[in-house]
Amino acid sequence: MTAPLKVLLLGPGGQVGWELQRSLAPLGEVVAVHRHSGPLCGDLAQPDALAQTVRTVRPDVIVNAAAYTAVDQAEREPELAHAINAVAPGVLAQEAEALGAWLVHYSTDYVFNGQGDRPWTEQDPTGPLNVYGQTKREGEVRIARACPRHLIFRTSWVYAARGGNFAKTMLRLARERDELKVVNDQHGAPTGAELLADATAHALRQVFGTPAGAARTALAGTYHLAASGETTWHGYALAVLAAARQMGVAIRAQQVHPVASGAFPTPAKRPQNSRLSTQKFQAAFGLHLPAWESGVQRMLAEHIASEPPQRMAS
Repeated sequence: MTAPLKVLLLGPGGQVGWELQRSLAPLGEVVAVHRHSGPLCGDLAQPDALAQTVRTVRPDVIVNAAAYTAVDQAEREPELAHAINAVAPGVLAQEAEALGAWLVHYSTDYVFNGQGDRPWTEQDPTGPLNVYGQTKREGEVRIARACPRHLIFRTSWVYAARGGNFAKTMLRLARERDELKVVNDQHGAPTGAELLADATAHALRQVFGTPAGAARTALAGTYHLAASGETTWHGYALAVLAAARQMGVAIRAQQVHPVASGAFPTPAKRPQNSRLSTQKFQAAFGLHLPAWESGVQRMLAEHIASEPPQRMAS
């Protein structure tokens, strides 16, 4: 990079946003704005105040890690989901374009219809199955129309060491119950927030390490960004419990039964195929994306090490 960047980070309290505060810091000044940060407003449901925040900060890069992510609740709150996931990204794109800034935005495998068994590429047609996916897809479209200097990263099955996640839930239930039932007909790659944050910082270094103009703009666009490999939620659970046993954790559950999605009805339909091809990202930014198992094992080791000693196996 030729000079330090000024980065406006929205959603710093979320899983990805929390890690971005760390990964983006070496790039320059990071202005992390929560929903309400004194005179600055990071509330994506308030487009006018959000636009004023961008004008006040005048960043080189806007990184939007905020979103409406309550997939089932979105079916009951479509207007709010639309405001946060579709309208707000469009506003950010317009403000970025006016400043000559870049916009980094995170999207989801839920923009696809979940059919088939091959990894989705960036060129595949979209077809969201639920309100959440529909609003995220509209956000992508609004960004692409308003600001050519954008990076949209679609990802899947995000987890973080901070807060709750699927792995921690499985670990807790496996200690409490004799057997578990876990969905086995949805396929994807568990992806750590830490990986997403580090890959984002790497991509921005590449963008701002190239000369301004055509060379830099050539890196703009939509990319799939997820850990390598694939599994099901059932396979994910088995991997978590196997790793926990190796770390000395006493697991009560002796059986983990695979079941169809229909065994756990939800208001929002989930895609069965959430596989994402990351070849475009790896080629463009020269970065190897590690296997999903490595990130999950590291997160588990950190979580287990932080537990009170009496909860560990003797």
